[in-house]
Amino acid sequence: MLENAIKGTKNYWLLLMVLAGIAGVGFLVYLNQFSYGLGITGLSRDVTWGFYIAQFTFLVGVAAGGVMLVLPYYLHDYKAFGRITILGEFLAVGAIIMCLLFIVADMGQPIRAMNVIMNATPYSMLFWDFIVLNTYLVLNIVIGWKLLEAERNYVKPPAWVKLLIYFSIPCAFGIHTVTAYLYCGLPGRHFWLTAVLAPRFLASAFAAGPSFLIILCFIVRKFTKFDPGTKAMQTLMKIITYALIANVFFFACELFTAFYSGIPSHIDHIKYLFVGHEGHGVLVPWMWASMILMGLSICLLVVPSIRNDERMMPVLCVMVFIGTWIDKGMGMMAGGFVPNPMHHYNEYVPTLKEIAITLGVWATGFIVLTILYKIAVSIKEEVRA
Repeated sequence: MLENAIKGTKNYWLLLMVLAGIAGVGFLVYLNQFSYGLGITGLSRDVTWGFYIAQFTFLVGVAAGGVMLVLPYYLHDYKAFGRITILGEFLAVGAIIMCLLFIVADMGQPIRAMNVIMNATPYSMLFWDFIVLNTYLVLNIVIGWKLLEAERNYVKPPAWVKLLIYFSIPCAFGIHTVTAYLYCGLPGRHFWLTAVLAPRFLASAFAAGPSFLIILCFIVRKFTKFDPGTKAMQTLMKIITYALIANVFFFACELFTAFYSGIPSHIDHIKYLFVGHEGHGVLVPWMWASMILMGLSICLLVVPSIRNDERMMPVLCVMVFIGTWIDKGMGMMAGGFVPNPMHHYNEYVPTLKEIAITLGVWATGFIVLTILYKIAVSIKEEVRA
């Protein structure tokens, strides 16, 4: 099936060349970071996780969001998802590859990643995050490839593949739950010290992941002969609606807990994000933009005629995607570090070099995703022909 990756139109090769160029620029900038160190970033003594880990946190959710296809299709036999389940599994592959690359970029020296293996620490959340991420990556590669191979050969997939599919469902929940535990297990960071963080992460994942998948489905429909199916996308829009409402509700619970209890260490982080503090407020417009996008999206999504309108679907999905990216990425990351435990405000702003490396990683992930989607769509077109 790999031969399908090297057969494509001019647009396909042009897209790969553009993505490769962006990835190449990002890699060259990363070489500068590799030799100079993380001093080229906007990180400081107070803010030790930044733009890289923000992308990692968000993309774990994108990867986990694929379970919203797998669970209804395989456990509840919802056949409408049969056409696009493979797209969700390959999206998870691309997203996790980007997650791992962002972790490597954040470490400064890639060899440090071996410390997780050489000095395995079972009580460390980082150790378990390493395990579930790589396990979920391998599962999606094997499952997606075997299902596609079986479809091409007009045979049923091996019985053991279904066992892997069932195992991948709790793994999907696990990759984002463990990621949330990385944050809420730090007692010195009161903004993250909440039991609702893991459910909030999952809710945002089940909104952002399917939103991104629907955007990709529209792109696939426009440039190929494969139709992902209107019913499948409409059902995903319902899932996005409920998940986004849950995400905003969990955030409202955070606001009530913080302000009703009057705990300064929790309130100060929220105030910094939404109103700033004595001239420190670089994220204020971004956070309000995120809340407006998510709030407006909910108002539109709850109206069936708007939610099911194919002209509005991609617009709503872009709104949800950007809104959750801001909230869960920079808002969640910087909000936990500013102010610091001594209530000093040392703001974080990513540098141009950080952004260049980030774009390079995203481009790399899209190269993987483009190739996988090319293979999957080619097989489905061949089968239906």
